[in-house]
Amino acid sequence: MTTIYFRQAQPQDIPAMMHIIDEAKVLLAKDNSPQWQNGYPNEQVLAQDIKQGFGYVLIVDKQIVATAALQQTPDENYQHIEEGSWLKEEQPFTTIHRIALSSNYRGMSLATFFLSHLISESYRLGFRQVRADTHRINQRMKHLLEKNGFQYRGIIYVKDYVDNARDAYQLCL
Repeated sequence: MTTIYFRQAQPQDIPAMMHIIDEAKVLLAKDNSPQWQNGYPNEQVLAQDIKQGFGYVLIVDKQIVATAALQQTPDENYQHIEEGSWLKEEQPFTTIHRIALSSNYRGMSLATFFLSHLISESYRLGFRQVRADTHRINQRMKHLLEKNGFQYRGIIYVKDYVDNARDAYQLCL
């Protein structure tokens, strides 16, 4: 029987996490997306996620197969939204960033499983809304968010990026 669980990431997980991120960068490049094509995210970003308690991994049979950050502090990129609005704007929220799944485990619904656990973790931590964003070209991420109940809310802009417009999504719990 397959054992699947998720947990907070640890510093020794960074090489496996980075391998998954690198695979995702290749997939995004194949889709002609500029997202993650400028050296971001890197090991320092993942180490900072872990230090802040935001890094999570999905484990299948003792192998790290997915990684994400669940930011539990206000995301400054979400302060201004265009062509839409946030629901429950005054309430605290978590933000899902840097989610990626190993190429060896695609098509097994593990991204949905992982996202569900990140949502549950948000709830357990006392948050009643979850936000996420992705580049407008990233149809895979949009599909994942929408099929898991996230609603498109408008456009936000990320800092330090050439093509910085992002489609923003929200799930109220």
